[in-house]
Amino acid sequence: MLKRMVQVFFVVIGAALGFIFMSELISSLNVQLPAWLLNEYVGGGLGALLFFLLSLWVADPIVRALTVIEEAIVKAPITNVLFGTVGLMFGLIVAFLIGLPLGGIQIPVISQVLPIFITIILGYYGFRIGSQKRDEIVALFGSIGRGANKDRKKDEGKADTSNEGDDRPATSLKIFDTSVIIDGRIADVSRTRFLEGTIVIPKFVLDELQHIADSSDALKRNRGRRGLDILNQIQKEDAVEVKIEDIDFDDVDAVDSKLVKLAQETSGVVVTNDFNLNKVCDLQGVPVLNINDLANAVKPVVLPGEEMSVQVIKDGKEEDQGVGYLDDGTMIVIEEGRSYIGRQVDVIVTSVLQTSAGRMIFAKPKMLEKAL
Repeated sequence: MLKRMVQVFFVVIGAALGFIFMSELISSLNVQLPAWLLNEYVGGGLGALLFFLLSLWVADPIVRALTVIEEAIVKAPITNVLFGTVGLMFGLIVAFLIGLPLGGIQIPVISQVLPIFITIILGYYGFRIGSQKRDEIVALFGSIGRGANKDRKKDEGKADTSNEGDDRPATSLKIFDTSVIIDGRIADVSRTRFLEGTIVIPKFVLDELQHIADSSDALKRNRGRRGLDILNQIQKEDAVEVKIEDIDFDDVDAVDSKLVKLAQETSGVVVTNDFNLNKVCDLQGVPVLNINDLANAVKPVVLPGEEMSVQVIKDGKEEDQGVGYLDDGTMIVIEEGRSYIGRQVDVIVTSVLQTSAGRMIFAKPKMLEKAL
């Protein structure tokens, strides 16, 4: 079908050129030919015939080239195509405006060729800039919109003071990493409406989840499938808005680095439970919400000197240490508690260590404390 369209195009072009120039071309040959050959319609027919014969030779290479272009457009993300088209239109408009004053320059050849060259160059660069810088364009217009909303609220005297002192907008994008999706607790947090704004799942995070779910290792496969189930559960919640963004950075390999770069370009907030990613975001100046910090914040406060009952499960790293766990999973390291392994024992808290990686409680057996 495409080949027939190319041939029809050649025939139409040939007919138009023959209709306009064929009679003049034949007359310039100074050859005695029948008068009917000088007729414009005959010239159009001859031109159409010549270009049809030419199309039999060049149609196949043109069709192959068009097929390659078609496949590239189909495989490209729709956002690239849309923003590239907008950039192309903008480039052509700029080229047209530049070409207007150039049309008055009467320089042989240059005055005709230069506008065409400028149109091709600006159209090309407009398409490239529009398709490659789409994320920055979206972030730019998003920041302008947020700034306009903030100014309007300020003028109306209805500014929300609940986030006073916090530079991060309440409706900023929340960018989930793979670990926090697999963790599962984020679904409950989203359901309670403590997480404001739009939740963004980048395509490279979704691809990593699918790769884990397809792993040959049973444990990894179960974790990946759990992550996909959690993500599907979050999408069905009415309390939050979830967007799967077809965004990737080909010049960056690590997923964590892609998350940091996406947060920087969109002024978003990374949501994770990965201690290392938390530190990287802090170093890069990227806002981060750590689910472990939230979990630690809502745990009951344990102070040194408090008593509690815990079952000693195993020995610790140091000599004579025993290890137990609270119902919420908090580890309790019991000094001189190895002899109590397998028993329920009353302990007295001596110190508490709390970090983004979790909370650890250090304690001593109560009976040992009394003996001292």
